[in-house]
Amino acid sequence: MVGAALGCCLGNSKIRVAVVEETRPKTFASGDDPDLRVSAISIASQTIMATVGAWPGIISKRLCPFSRMRVWENNNDTEFCSKDIDRPHLGYIVENRVVQLALLKHLDCFDNVDLICPARIEMIQYAANGSTAQLDDGRILKSRLLVAADGGQSRVRQSVGIGVSSWDYDQHAMVISVETGYSQQDITWQRFTPSGPQAFLPLFGNRASLVWYNSPDEIRRLKSLPNTELITEISTSFPNNLGEIKTVLGRASFPLKRQHAFDYVKEGVALIGDAAHVINPLAGQGVNIGFLDAAALAQVLVAAKEKDQDLGSTRILNEYQRLRRWDNLMMMTAMEMFYRVFSNQILPIRVLRNFGLGLAERLQPAKNKAMRYAVGLEGNLPKLARGEIIVNES
Repeated sequence: MVGAALGCCLGNSKIRVAVVEETRPKTFASGDDPDLRVSAISIASQTIMATVGAWPGIISKRLCPFSRMRVWENNNDTEFCSKDIDRPHLGYIVENRVVQLALLKHLDCFDNVDLICPARIEMIQYAANGSTAQLDDGRILKSRLLVAADGGQSRVRQSVGIGVSSWDYDQHAMVISVETGYSQQDITWQRFTPSGPQAFLPLFGNRASLVWYNSPDEIRRLKSLPNTELITEISTSFPNNLGEIKTVLGRASFPLKRQHAFDYVKEGVALIGDAAHVINPLAGQGVNIGFLDAAALAQVLVAAKEKDQDLGSTRILNEYQRLRRWDNLMMMTAMEMFYRVFSNQILPIRVLRNFGLGLAERLQPAKNKAMRYAVGLEGNLPKLARGEIIVNES
């Protein structure tokens, strides 16, 4: 998603772009069951995609806007409402495939962007003055700037020798796609339990995505259960406001991990999205900070091209790193602290966090400020995230 977004952000610029994608997502049909991989798209991410023209391709398929978000533990809770910040929605739950299809299709609108798909990079030869990528069909691409948007295990990042700091959490997350007894909802919620968080993400109609955090052994057990037994486990463990689970449509699991690249840039190289950072998925910020990376890098590159500057120069690329690395680190650290505090069962910490939830509910101005920052209405935002164009199409 993030690499395709960068291609769209650079569309109609004076920069020649090649986007290499290994596989094109399965064609969308309105009768399809929801995909397991979904994202909570923030207002900032929606603004980026709307500004570059890709958002209509998402609306034409399906998404679920949400206007409320509730967080609680025991009897202490706080609820965030879009009306408190004068917005119709806080964000949108969208299947990753829908986002990918919309962005990839929109790349066809730009004469300066070539989508090479399906194609896989067989070999990367990195040099400070330009890199060469050999594709599996024999084609060779040469570029002054190589952008890594190939995920947490980025081959590009490894090929150019940029290291990471990384650690695993002692928890896995299980994603369960379900059909519920309720019609489409406008709220996403997260409850904290001694064994880990439980989250609800509304999808289209009466579909929903559940996220269940627990120990690796327990997640493996749950994942192996027949659908009828898994429904019983969900009904027993999740709160009553989940409602009746009619059907389990799919399931998957993944380990929780935090990872951050030592540098986002190197002569002739830039990292964006998960290639640069893997964040705890607790608040769904991972893909959103990736979209901000794409918008910020595009802003820097377009401005440099207008001045006929070297796009691969670290002098230019360091501006992108300045715009994004510190903000990403702060978001990662905030999610880390949030996760650690709510995963801790030591009595004084439990008392403090419950007090904090109650206090947040009463301090409305501070709560609204945090909400605006989380959805991308405040902070050090790239121009595209503020709805400003960066390419003069004339």
